[in-house]
Amino acid sequence: MTQTHDLSATRMAAAVRARDVSPVELTDHYLDRIERLNEQVGAYVTVTAERAREEARRAAKAVLDAADPADLPPLHGVPVPIKDLNMVNGVRMTFGSAVFSGMTGFADDNVVTKLSQAGSVLLGKTATPEFGLPCYTESDVAPPARTPWDLTRSAGGSSGGAAAAVAAGLAPVAQGSDGGGSIRIPSSVCGLFGIKPTRGRVSSGPIVPDLFGLATNGPIARTVRDAALLLDVMAGHMPGDLYRAPQADGPFLGHADRAPGRLRIARSMESPVPGVEVHPDCAAAYDDASALLEELGHEVVELPQVLGADLLPHFATLWGVMATMTPVPEESEHLMQPLTRWLRSQGEATSAPRLFQAHAALQGALRAGFPLMDEFDAILHPTLAMPPVPVGHFHEQEPAENFWRQTQFTPFCAVYNVSGQPAVNVPLHWNGDGLPIGVMLAGRLGGEGTLISLSAQLEEARPWIGRKPEIWTA
Repeated sequence: MTQTHDLSATRMAAAVRARDVSPVELTDHYLDRIERLNEQVGAYVTVTAERAREEARRAAKAVLDAADPADLPPLHGVPVPIKDLNMVNGVRMTFGSAVFSGMTGFADDNVVTKLSQAGSVLLGKTATPEFGLPCYTESDVAPPARTPWDLTRSAGGSSGGAAAAVAAGLAPVAQGSDGGGSIRIPSSVCGLFGIKPTRGRVSSGPIVPDLFGLATNGPIARTVRDAALLLDVMAGHMPGDLYRAPQADGPFLGHADRAPGRLRIARSMESPVPGVEVHPDCAAAYDDASALLEELGHEVVELPQVLGADLLPHFATLWGVMATMTPVPEESEHLMQPLTRWLRSQGEATSAPRLFQAHAALQGALRAGFPLMDEFDAILHPTLAMPPVPVGHFHEQEPAENFWRQTQFTPFCAVYNVSGQPAVNVPLHWNGDGLPIGVMLAGRLGGEGTLISLSAQLEEARPWIGRKPEIWTA
């Protein structure tokens, strides 16, 4: 039997405009599921039920009053949560930290404004780890975010709450952000399609600085078309942004309905992080995706080494400095988790010359690497080197061991945060234990359209929408 949350976001939006379903009905359905199931998956840290119902009532009235509902904005009446690293005016804002457990947002992030202008209804704030720094979501302000496919295992991070919400049917789509894999990692372990856009495609303003350009907002969804629609809504350069992505070739949603043609695709399972052993399940997903791409008529070749292991310390330098960017009063520093304090100590010990040298080394490597990577329409990797791991696998370790384990778990993602290239997780594979194992496709700068077209072709050839965790029918 079809349930309301079986509908894709694009179908929901169309049903609202056709007056087949009310935004109030949609909102009440998701709020009911959140109330019953959120404790199991740890998706939301704050639920804005009263605000959501009021927004839904206004959206329903607008549908009835519209001379032509087709003119309503693209997500009119569709519930969409916001990650708790992004500020919403008047809504609790914790940054995943006990330091800010009582803070209220005093402005809207640009991406929040765009989602609101598109007509979406705010369900609440999704869980994130402290300051979004680790690749798992276990904070001191909310229960751990768990993949709905196995509630003993982590939903990843830092957009772990967002991915858990979508995969458990607690939201149709979600906004996430990605500074070192934080959309692609949870999308992989939760069996979802997620897009890290090109640097400068989505504004991080007006409060969060661009700085190194590692992090960007992006969509997490069950289908390629839903993610493309959400990216269309979120995209846009704003005054003061340091980076601007190349002009898109039409709406991203249009690319989901456009055949990609025959593409030249490189592939690599060689990790830029030393000592990594790719789990057989992840290698199988990678080989299976390679074979499928060839079956679809694409040329698939091995990627020569582009970036070496010598760049990892430079990325770690940037990551430590980024950890210091959230201001914490001295009297509240004891409230931070051990990993956060450890990373901030690394950043605080970094001199300005060392920081600039690290940034320059990364830029130099990319100047040499881009001509090679640009020979290909897309590049295939495993998204992760391991299947979903148990809750506590990272968090229960001392900081240095914790950080090392994270680098072994996710060695492939951060390269494309450094380069600024778009990259997606495609949920093509499930292992023998029923756990999702994603593969990653990266593209040229500005090449989200190609990745969306290719991913839609893969989705059509190997549909994943019918795969649902047990909690989905609860």
